[in-house]
Amino acid sequence: MGQIEWAMWANEQALAAGLSECRCPFFALTLPPSTPFLDPPRSAAGALVCLLEYPRSKRKKGSTMERCGQKYLTAVVKVFGPLTRNYYIRAVLHAALAVPAGFLLSTILGTVCLGIASGIYLLAAVRGEEWRPIEQKPRERPHVGDTIKQPPSNPPPRPPADARKKQPAEVGG
Repeated sequence: MGQIEWAMWANEQALAAGLSECRCPFFALTLPPSTPFLDPPRSAAGALVCLLEYPRSKRKKGSTMERCGQKYLTAVVKVFGPLTRNYYIRAVLHAALAVPAGFLLSTILGTVCLGIASGIYLLAAVRGEEWRPIEQKPRERPHVGDTIKQPPSNPPPRPPADARKKQPAEVGG
């Protein structure tokens, strides 16, 4: 059996945590103004986690399914270089973002998810994994000589003449 790539698990866990921490503005319309459901710093932290975690890393073996629109965020994550590529840094960042959220009951789900993601990223970093972008391979244009084929020189095979004649039962029936 192959070796587990822990970073893939941590990526999914951290993205779920970021989505949990991001508060949808539509909830603000349905809640009373005094409800602390929309915490702007917490929402900003959740958005940061989502932006960091949305692009998947390329797997060592096999193929990786790219998320819809991932190539745009991959360019943003690549700009920060080793800060976003290193899983030790991601583990510390997620642990640091999970600590303040632990004091609010409304963010406990995101806190637990970030803590788990931090632990998994630490395990991935210890095992030597790092984030690698999924880059599209340039499509090779076919050569003109390869696309034009010669027509067949022999006719297709046909059954013998007596097998081609219709039987009397087929003609009458």
